[in-house]
Amino acid sequence: MPLFYQHNINEHTKLAVWHIAENEAFFLEKVAIKNEITHPHKRLQHLAGRYLLQLLDAEFPLHLISISESKKPLLTNEKFHFSISHCGDYAAAIISENQTAGIDVEMVTPKIEFIKTKFLNESELALLDRKENIDGTRLILTDHQTITLFWSAKESVYKWHGKGALSFKRNMSMNQLSVKAEVRIQSDGDRQTEYGFINAHFIKDEKTDLKIEFRFFDNLCLTWVVA
Repeated sequence: MPLFYQHNINEHTKLAVWHIAENEAFFLEKVAIKNEITHPHKRLQHLAGRYLLQLLDAEFPLHLISISESKKPLLTNEKFHFSISHCGDYAAAIISENQTAGIDVEMVTPKIEFIKTKFLNESELALLDRKENIDGTRLILTDHQTITLFWSAKESVYKWHGKGALSFKRNMSMNQLSVKAEVRIQSDGDRQTEYGFINAHFIKDEKTDLKIEFRFFDNLCLTWVVA
């Protein structure tokens, strides 16, 4: 059972990441699939995301999920706020009983360098160039990690907002970055993982301060926001 990561944020909110190594039959024992999803890997991603929702709470009513006009999945009875993301062989989900939430998972790739100006504003590019934390210490992330982090953070904010019609450059601004590192003891050797948070502004009609949390797992970036 490849439950890759699980984190209880508070008594009302929790998230998990699944490393997809199973076939459809494994997920179909608990999760139904929509017939219009025909691509085999997209079907697996869809199933894994919804499987995670019930793993996080056995009473999660999958049959009540509907899709809004902005393509955001939501519950008709609003018992839970939730968000799902998938990338490659990973799926992530977050649920909350009392707060709106967004989650995103991304693979770090050098290709992100070529599109950074499409979603980063001038202040964010300056923050990237400074390569320092909130407290002025040296940033331990590489450029590719930081750019991927900002993209993922904005995806999480987009899902948290849930109403579409947003500009990643104008409506979201990453302002301060705090990164720490810890060593994970693993059977194939100890590894360093980075984690922390971003202080950000969301600007749509009015300005909202957000704290976006993140964690890296080697080449995988996970971000989430609850507010």
